[in-house]
Amino acid sequence: MGQGVRRFYHSLAQVSKPFFSPAPPVRRRRRSPGAIAMSPAATSPDDRIRSYEDFARVHAYLLAASGIPPSLHQRLYRKLADEVFDGGESFSVEPCEGGRQRRLILAAEGTLGRESDVFLVDHAWSFRLSDALKQLSEVPGLAERMAALMCVDLDKRTELEEADEQDNGNGGSLESALEVVEKERTRIQEKGSDFAAWLELEELGIDDDMLIALDLSSKFPNMVALNLWGNKLQDPEKIMKGIGECRRLKALWLNENPALKEGVDKVILDGLPELEIYNSHFTRKAGEWALGFCGDIIGADNPCSSAESIPLENIVSLDLSDRCIHKLPVVFSPRKLSSLLSLNIRGNPLDQMSSDDLLKLISGFTQLQELEVDIPGPLGNSAISILECLPNLSLLNGINVASIIESGKHIIDSALKPRLPEWSPQESLPERVIGAMWLYLMTYRLADEEKIDETPVWYVMDELGSAMRHSDDANFRIAPFLFMPDVTQFCGLFMMFILEKSALEFRKYKEQLQSSSICPSRKVTPVTKSIRPSDGQALRVFTDIPQVEEFLTRPEFVLTSDPKEADIIWVSMQVDSELKNALGLTDQQYTNQFPFEACLVMKHHLAETIHKAWGSPEWLQPTYNLETHLSPLIGDYCVRKRDGMDNLWIMKPWNMARTIDTTVTGDLSAIIRFMETGPKICQKYIECPALFQGRKFDLRYIVFVRSICPLEIFLSDVFWVRLANNQYTLEKTSFFEYETHFTVMNYIGRMNHMNTPEFVKEFEKEHQATAVHPEMQNPFSRAIYGVDVMLDNKFNPKILEVTYCPDCTRACKYDNQALMGSQGVIKGSEFFNTVFGCLFLDELKDVSPL
Repeated sequence: MGQGVRRFYHSLAQVSKPFFSPAPPVRRRRRSPGAIAMSPAATSPDDRIRSYEDFARVHAYLLAASGIPPSLHQRLYRKLADEVFDGGESFSVEPCEGGRQRRLILAAEGTLGRESDVFLVDHAWSFRLSDALKQLSEVPGLAERMAALMCVDLDKRTELEEADEQDNGNGGSLESALEVVEKERTRIQEKGSDFAAWLELEELGIDDDMLIALDLSSKFPNMVALNLWGNKLQDPEKIMKGIGECRRLKALWLNENPALKEGVDKVILDGLPELEIYNSHFTRKAGEWALGFCGDIIGADNPCSSAESIPLENIVSLDLSDRCIHKLPVVFSPRKLSSLLSLNIRGNPLDQMSSDDLLKLISGFTQLQELEVDIPGPLGNSAISILECLPNLSLLNGINVASIIESGKHIIDSALKPRLPEWSPQESLPERVIGAMWLYLMTYRLADEEKIDETPVWYVMDELGSAMRHSDDANFRIAPFLFMPDVTQFCGLFMMFILEKSALEFRKYKEQLQSSSICPSRKVTPVTKSIRPSDGQALRVFTDIPQVEEFLTRPEFVLTSDPKEADIIWVSMQVDSELKNALGLTDQQYTNQFPFEACLVMKHHLAETIHKAWGSPEWLQPTYNLETHLSPLIGDYCVRKRDGMDNLWIMKPWNMARTIDTTVTGDLSAIIRFMETGPKICQKYIECPALFQGRKFDLRYIVFVRSICPLEIFLSDVFWVRLANNQYTLEKTSFFEYETHFTVMNYIGRMNHMNTPEFVKEFEKEHQATAVHPEMQNPFSRAIYGVDVMLDNKFNPKILEVTYCPDCTRACKYDNQALMGSQGVIKGSEFFNTVFGCLFLDELKDVSPL
């Protein structure tokens, strides 16, 4: 995709209400003369008009699809042709969510009018997924830029800032902490010696020895709150030595101190018996003081050391969100909180109270008008049921109660938390970017007249575009735009989605599978007979498969180049009504396909068929169609994460072979984004497979199908093993290594073949191991299918997929000793003679009935 031919941009168009948020302007303008073929600045007015007319004609469909107002089309053209990136003159980027994300705000003074301007957003990084880690590791500056854009370098920045502070002599010191202490002592002396102390020592670089040197216990015997957030405390015993005598302490914040990694919690809670709030969470001692703090009647100006002096009846609004509350304090009652109008209990497990008891308690607050609570959550799964118990509410989760009842909505949970990137300090910057990038990536596929690319291109918008955040009340639109001065084709795709009620959907889905009826196992005597004419004439076969042409040598069959004359049509393409009409085929010709066989050979249909027939059998990994079962998948993922279970998943396209566009990931954001690259299933990855010499393998079986009703299937006495090239590992950096996690090696130019008997012998030595779719029936159908099976480390078989018209090159190329039946040597050159003999001549040589 040459730069002078086409460039893929995004346009940031102001299309709604004026947008204003003052901030210092950051300028960014770039010109690249010659990069684009035409430049309005270098042409006459007449040429410029003709050029814009050409632009509008070539890009007409894309302009319409993007939703850019027509009044901005000429302005867009001029910026594209001149590569004008002037967004920095109007916008700036600022951190949010505690520095974990970034947002775009208007930097220029004044406002932007409705549909007044359009801005360009460039690509900061474009790549194929298999190349991502390599590029981040090898391209100078790329990992650093992406890490900053995705806010996964916060600790690295902090380290640099601390180093700068130390270099400049501005690091934490005992003197600065003593200054804060002395100010608080002066304040207490002015208020009286019995006045409670509230000490803020946040981010002052205090270490263990400095804390002891401050002698807080003797200086503040009545201290009720101590904030040590973001310091350098490490030793729990030294911390207690410094504050252990502050026996009246009600609140302590040690957040973001190294000591938290050393199990300091029990030491603190045992040593400070009056503590009600610890690291922003309620303790089991939480009572009047904790409620007063959350109700904004207790603070640094009014510390309140005794319960008798805490006027809970004055609390009008109480925010208890994200306090890790398992059981509400006893003092949380309508009698104590008689003026309470607004209550927020989101983000708390409340698992030591039944939903009935909790509803009964809250319903006692007859004056309560606003309630925020997780739904599904501690009050149940239905907003309607909650409202029936709380008839005086006017707002539930910020939504008018009347509209909830009118719509009949049960799930009301509008305050979704932003998804933030997660990483560990041990991860390198490239590894962090790989984990965080799914919140920023967009994707497209390239195509020409003949085919579409097998794998998508992923890209990250530049700093300006990546800082644009979603809003339900949007004032800007961002849209993809493929600029093509010389080309008249384009493609683009945008998808958005909202995630909610996933855990509930997962439970329903799991119950549905468990209730599915089990198909009875049955064996029937074959009823099909040989189709060879009674006069002994050979059966004519039309095929486009090279192995059949070369190895079908039996005299009972003869190849023909005219499909209309053939008795048997054995081809790799789909034989549908259109092809039959084109080739002049009839319904009395035998084909190597069954009607509706897509229920087996397309991965999403195979899972659906198994679920309908068997429910959730052990031999099928949990499998979800991303188009129809996203919510249950997310629920399954979250339950596994909560329970500490393995959580690797594999994404597979519905209908592609050879593991094309197949990816392994443990990142939920990545799973969701893969939906945009084409229809896929998401299947639980077999994290602990049986290994052979440290490498993954799977087994390819060939199944012959003569009839569906009654079912007549046979298993070839020859199967073969497919081995990965690399040693198996679950290192995150290996997930992009095809030769580590996949076993189909015969298409990449390096394959280690092993004869089946040799594999079985060596494997046993190493491990010491010993009717949903009746419409598929057609008497003129015969077929073979490849069935791929993998063993887990307990040697339980797991079905991977079923393949139509499988590649039988190995079966034809290698001689093997049969491990079933006669156990004699089966020549590879006889494979298709065996196939046709079984399916069309009623023979059972080298096959086993199932």
